[in-house]
Amino acid sequence: MEFATVAVVGAGVMGVGVAQSLAQSGHRVVLVDVHDDVLQRARQELRTGLRTFALFHKGAGVDIAAVIERVEFTTDYELLAEADFVVENVTEDWQVKKEVYERIDRIVRPEVVFAVNTSAISITRIASCTVRPERVVGMHFMNPVPMKPMVEVIRGYHTTPETIDTARRFLAELGKECIVVEDVPGFVSNRVLMLTINEAVFLVQDKVAAPADVDRIFRTCFDHRMGPLETADLIGLDTILKSVEVLYESFNDDKYRPAPLLKKMVAAGLLGRKSGEGFHTYR
Repeated sequence: MEFATVAVVGAGVMGVGVAQSLAQSGHRVVLVDVHDDVLQRARQELRTGLRTFALFHKGAGVDIAAVIERVEFTTDYELLAEADFVVENVTEDWQVKKEVYERIDRIVRPEVVFAVNTSAISITRIASCTVRPERVVGMHFMNPVPMKPMVEVIRGYHTTPETIDTARRFLAELGKECIVVEDVPGFVSNRVLMLTINEAVFLVQDKVAAPADVDRIFRTCFDHRMGPLETADLIGLDTILKSVEVLYESFNDDKYRPAPLLKKMVAAGLLGRKSGEGFHTYR
């Protein structure tokens, strides 16, 4: 195995999903977060995620205890020195990401690639915080990570062909394919998806339709597995808001103006599945 030990920075929903995919494929994982309570919750979410995977893949023979044993939950960033590859999944906040990269760049071996799991933030901008911009690549995993076979890989300005090849080999070890796109805010998936979700929120705000009816139209008329508001609840409305704000700031285009209702729901703590309530209820 080329990437025996992989560091996953950030133990939120996406970080846990990436850690699960890595551990299931035989990798040792160092899952790092700054908060012990987040790591404790991550351990429970990992167990739940493995049970869900086993339910949907009955012939896979998932050994839950063995998979969890491959994951080290830690607040010690110095353990990143052992990593052969790094996947970063911290919140969609530029200042937070900047501080994380400046920190890990001093610890991780110079030849190791950094994969930025972001919804909208520029890969080139993040790479500028490191001394290895040629080894920084965008790797936009989809949620839930263990269930999604495709990853959007983003080439930054300095990202070399060798780094893209490394990213492909890394994803192949997880049993995933990738599509390589260029570095513009939102890339392909979220430049379209966030605009769609934001407009769906405007529809609810303007009382054109109820959330359930908006989602039902997309599921029944277009054969989407989930409607835009169900998707927003899955991703997290706070993440949606931050992504839309990045697009609005980056393009200076009013079409990306965040819906006031979206801002209000985030302020009220209605974040979707992770809080138990968003556009739908999950209690």
